[in-house]
Amino acid sequence: METTSINSQGADLPKYRGIGVGLLGAGVVGSRVAEFLLAKHSGEDLNFNHHPLTLRSILIRNPQKDREFQIPPELVTTDPAALLENPDIDLIIEVMGGEYPAADYLNRAITNSKHVVTANKEVMAKHGPELLAQAAKFNVQLRFEASVGGGIPIIGPLSNNLVADDLYSIRAIINGTTNFILSSMVRGRLSFETALEEAQRLGYAERDPSNDIDGTDAAYKLAILASLAFQTRIHTSDIYVEGIRNLHTRDFQYASELGYAIKLLAVGKKGANDVQVRVHPTLIPKEDLLAKVEGAYNAIQIEGHLIGSVMFSGLGAGGLPTASAVLSDALGIARHLVSQERAPLTDGVLQSGDPVGKTLHVQPLDELKTQYYIRLSVHDRSGVLAQIASIMGDHGISIASVIQKDANLSLGTAEIVITTHPSREVAMQKALAKFRILPVVDAVESLIRLETASL
Repeated sequence: METTSINSQGADLPKYRGIGVGLLGAGVVGSRVAEFLLAKHSGEDLNFNHHPLTLRSILIRNPQKDREFQIPPELVTTDPAALLENPDIDLIIEVMGGEYPAADYLNRAITNSKHVVTANKEVMAKHGPELLAQAAKFNVQLRFEASVGGGIPIIGPLSNNLVADDLYSIRAIINGTTNFILSSMVRGRLSFETALEEAQRLGYAERDPSNDIDGTDAAYKLAILASLAFQTRIHTSDIYVEGIRNLHTRDFQYASELGYAIKLLAVGKKGANDVQVRVHPTLIPKEDLLAKVEGAYNAIQIEGHLIGSVMFSGLGAGGLPTASAVLSDALGIARHLVSQERAPLTDGVLQSGDPVGKTLHVQPLDELKTQYYIRLSVHDRSGVLAQIASIMGDHGISIASVIQKDANLSLGTAEIVITTHPSREVAMQKALAKFRILPVVDAVESLIRLETASL
């Protein structure tokens, strides 16, 4: 007769049949997860106390698709019920991506008393609190370490190690595709289009890169980070998002001359009664650690009143790093199943769906106060700068530096690059509107916000 051990989180777990795993998706990450689950790695099975993680089924959209890793055909199914309603599967790993049907599959798994691991930032950003509430109701675990930083451990520290602190700042480079593109634009002086093509050729960018280059992917991740760090629910719709499509090689050249690097930065800041959350290209001083993050690497800097400043960095995407985080979550669940301990669910707002303490107001972008970099194409004649300075003065904007670049004698134009002292976003936008109708201004070519330690 088969012996069972009582599992305090979900249904009874057969003691000797192992922990059955169902895998949703077999793409870049899923194939790596399957490979590790099916093979011996470094001579050892992935198990705790002789309770191995046993891969029992893999849901695949297209079984005929060529893959680097050959999946045993007997494990393949196109029927989600074969995993979600299978009594021999205790743990569902979701690495298929996208909001739907992934969110529905996770909900079905939880209501069938299955533990869940996901790498899906869109699902967790949009449905995380609801799914975690379901997990608590059905006494199962939902873990999502890979949803933000790929292989960078950040959900665990925010949920456990840093909960005693009052965290007030997040500054993060959390999209490897855009960081690779921006690094290429600097190193090779490539145009955005050429750098994107290179990223696609090397596998760093998808065929449709919109979610990455428009900042959407980073916004999903920031919603998760800010909700955990600031203990208030942040919706993706709360976040101001601006991508990198409009950056020009000249902006990188001028920024460097001024002592800055340009990064797509995710920023979250908490005040006494409000939070600001935004994703946009940002000038960062070259001496800042984030300015030194190159290529496909990611970095997340957290600041708190007790911890000071701490930074987590590494490869934020890719099959191996993300699979590492997914498998760590799976093995963490396995450890608690075997030991019959009750593992803590994610603390705070993502668990309950309600803020801990008072609800914080999300600050509109108009209320932002920061420094700015502006590049204008203007008529090459005397008095132009005085007209521009007058408009800025009328809106309470103080100029920090001005440089004039690349006079074009044949066209009679020049470029003026201005940086400002801290100013209100609403004032800056009004000044830009005035610039656009000023006869001596041909175009407002760039507006990029600055982020320094003092802001």
